[in-house]
Amino acid sequence: MHRTSRDSAGTVLFVVSASLFLLPFMLSAVAVALPSIGRSLDASALQVGLVETLYILSVAVFLLPLGRFGDIHGRRRVFVWGIFLFTLATALIALSPTIEILIALRLFQGVGSAMVNATSLAIVVSVFPAAIRGRVLGIAISTVYAGVASGPLLGGLLTSYLGWRSVFLFGAALGLAAWLLTLWKLRGEWQEAAGESFDWGGSLIYGVSVSAVTLGASRLDSGVPALLLLVAGLAGLVLFVAVERRSPYPVLNIRLLTDNRLFALSNLAAFLNYASTFGVVFFLGLYMQYVRGMTPRDAGMLLMVQPLVQMLLAPLGGRLADRYPAARVATAGMTLCCGGLLLASRIRQDAPMTLVVATLLLLGLGYAFFSTPNSSIVMGSVEKRYLGVASGLTGAMRSLGMTLSMVTVTLIFSLFMGNQSISPATIPAFMRSMHYNMLLFCGFSVVGIGCSIGRLLPSVQRSKRL
Repeated sequence: MHRTSRDSAGTVLFVVSASLFLLPFMLSAVAVALPSIGRSLDASALQVGLVETLYILSVAVFLLPLGRFGDIHGRRRVFVWGIFLFTLATALIALSPTIEILIALRLFQGVGSAMVNATSLAIVVSVFPAAIRGRVLGIAISTVYAGVASGPLLGGLLTSYLGWRSVFLFGAALGLAAWLLTLWKLRGEWQEAAGESFDWGGSLIYGVSVSAVTLGASRLDSGVPALLLLVAGLAGLVLFVAVERRSPYPVLNIRLLTDNRLFALSNLAAFLNYASTFGVVFFLGLYMQYVRGMTPRDAGMLLMVQPLVQMLLAPLGGRLADRYPAARVATAGMTLCCGGLLLASRIRQDAPMTLVVATLLLLGLGYAFFSTPNSSIVMGSVEKRYLGVASGLTGAMRSLGMTLSMVTVTLIFSLFMGNQSISPATIPAFMRSMHYNMLLFCGFSVVGIGCSIGRLLPSVQRSKRL
């Protein structure tokens, strides 16, 4: 670890947390502004969807390589340039004259986001001792949920009164403040893998393969071309593993997954937890508006219950992970999520809204007690020279889990509703889709709980730390 004496641990945590608030805030705020963007720039439904899809894809593609790049060339350097690129792209999006330019700029915005996400938690873990790792990660992660919770409200207000461009101008102002704060306060550097070569070939194979998997999986309802793209992407990931095994300085040391079972099971648990829960809010949002007749504003306010619970209790989850075995706390969190999914599977057309609120509360509790302890395990199970890789891979598991969740939603929709839109006549088919999706999500969750419990085995606890 390389630091200057001008950095204090508290300052590092504050700077990183401020930046971590910005990214999910913009993602959730933009989601609210999408209809206005589409109308203003005369965008098709496909183009409006690409505004979000390509941003998420960009983040997923660059997280792992940029984490490794930060380990080699300096995490602070990648972090600072990430905030700068994110802020610049956000400001330019506010000035976009066409939807095509806006979509292209969202790709660059995603790269900036990946640069920040791939290095932020690694910087925090580099500064604080292991004894309080969960506590500080809980604080940092709570700011992520604060951004998720406040984005829809502020984004809706800005869009309603000042137009959609004001959302990006506001985000650019926040980004500029975060960038200046980072330049002023964050002076140290962390690059435990300095001097090693960066694996450009492996990074290219990984990026192309993840892109193919994500785009193919998200369009499976369109037929054979999407299926072929998905298969090609999976084959590319197999090639990536083979290439990385032979590389002297791989972007992902495969031994982290094969020899370090604690690290491998923790990442698999994260993947399955996001796969089982991400699509729930999507369904509940549609349910409240189409089935129960709520306005978008009222539905959005109710959906804020989950991220607010996560924001308030994530630090507690971190403290518990410092005091008790973190794997036990994370397993309890996944079990609570599974309970929320079981409740969601009981929601019917005339179900009391208290059942929806209870579902959101349980999911919020589950996330709060899973996310921070699981991140603490992942970041604590590798040597410091791999912290950026660990942070990037955790983010990639989150993105891929979200993708699997939405692929599951798409497939179930196509099975029960075909190409029909949601209307009073198709409400019964929609409710069946929702019911079977929740049961399938429960299945994902049970497998994830099994992975989480597997970390408690003595042989896994003694697994080699690489």
